[in-house]
Amino acid sequence: MERSDDFETAFLKAIQARVDGFVVLRDPLLQINRTQILTLVASSRLPAVYGMREFVDSGGLVSYGPDLAEMYRRAAYLVDKILKGSNPAALPIEQPTRFELVINLKTAKVLGLTIPQSLLARADEVVQ
Repeated sequence: MERSDDFETAFLKAIQARVDGFVVLRDPLLQINRTQILTLVASSRLPAVYGMREFVDSGGLVSYGPDLAEMYRRAAYLVDKILKGSNPAALPIEQPTRFELVINLKTAKVLGLTIPQSLLARADEVVQ
């Protein structure tokens, strides 16, 4: 998809293909169109997993992805090193080390889903 007006067509095709749910990845275009995507997912009455917690904060079911606050702290650490004279090319490339699982129980209830206790126990945050 290259334009936001392609979302409705894509969702319609997915529904016609009888998908069981959606995975919405971490992408700037998807983030910008979060409200439209959440509306389309809600109208489908299917579960979705998101790569960004902002979707769950806005009513999505589950997100799993890198902890952005931790990534920003690490970025600040690296900027500090550069400002103190370190050569940026000599600094190691870092991958996220902390991921967060966020579950929205209110959305689960609307979808008629029961989230297993074992999954709730692993969640970093449960939205009531």
